[in-house]
Amino acid sequence: MRAVATEIAQATRNFERWLGQRLHLRRDDLDYKHQQMAADAFSFLRATFYRWAELWPEEVPEVADAPRVLAVGDLHVENYGTWRDAEGRLVWGVNDFDEASSLPYAVDLVRLATSAGLAAAEGHLTINLKEACAAILNGYSGSLKAGGRPMVLAENDRWLRKIATGRLRDAVTFWSRISGLPTARGPLPNKVQELLLEQLPDGANHVRYVRRRSGLGSLGLDRLVAVADWSGALVAHEAKALPPSAWEWAHAQHGSNRTHYLDLVTQAVRCPDPMLQVRDGWLVRRLSPDCSRILLDELPKRRDEARLLKAMGWEAANIHLGTRGAARAIVIDLARRKQGWLRDAATIMARRLRADWKDWRAAQSS
Repeated sequence: MRAVATEIAQATRNFERWLGQRLHLRRDDLDYKHQQMAADAFSFLRATFYRWAELWPEEVPEVADAPRVLAVGDLHVENYGTWRDAEGRLVWGVNDFDEASSLPYAVDLVRLATSAGLAAAEGHLTINLKEACAAILNGYSGSLKAGGRPMVLAENDRWLRKIATGRLRDAVTFWSRISGLPTARGPLPNKVQELLLEQLPDGANHVRYVRRRSGLGSLGLDRLVAVADWSGALVAHEAKALPPSAWEWAHAQHGSNRTHYLDLVTQAVRCPDPMLQVRDGWLVRRLSPDCSRILLDELPKRRDEARLLKAMGWEAANIHLGTRGAARAIVIDLARRKQGWLRDAATIMARRLRADWKDWRAAQSS
């Protein structure tokens, strides 16, 4: 990195120092994260919620004072996936709440719209920003009006089931990838092993602990997967260290230094994953082809992107409705905003993030 630190370099060092004071960080994964941040602006967005949280009030002050709700924070077009509920039904929705905190509701909408615009610029989507914002707001407002509804991929959302169960989520492909993960080396935290063994079904054997890299924002955190044989096939459960939201770092005067993952999951309009737990500072959940994030490159080539973004907006409202009194306050706030506010805010944030990304990329290549 250059001797004269850019703003993004300084912010990254400060955030990682703060994070390292709260839990163990894996240096090799952080180095990999830094490389991925330089790849493209969309990857940079996904990896740097801490920078988004820092920039938000100064870049878009006109929406920074929106009503606060328990929100996702790190919402983007690749933070959606599927899981099985207590009845075994396939459910689609937000996949990751690591950055959950009490935030202006507009943070989630603007970040989702910004991610759609950046993803389109990188060729992952074909929809333009104006259409993306309209679809997101259409779904979000519709969900608020209806009081929310989980996206159960059965009789009501069969079109989404077709999108969510693409060929790249095939069981053979998934388990081949899991089987190929490197065995974890060195001493393993006893507590984490205990948590994972408790989650494995009775009779599971030949347990092997492996490490995997997933996502971008959480790279650097300890992540351990227990893979085992059970009744003739593989099963896997993952434990990931769960730090406070980066929003607490950027806004320490309002921060509680606690995680809100479980609060959000239990309060939102949602069919929860019964295999997901938060215990002793660790997120523990099952991994399977049906219980994982959906990447844009895994979607069918032919898809209705406006309909998909509308569903993403609907799910964002499902989450915000978990905050008591949120619906009325948000509807009033939305009604007073000028037409095009979401596109304007997303454009501003994308422009600033691109500038940071260019600085970061230049520093990495020097």
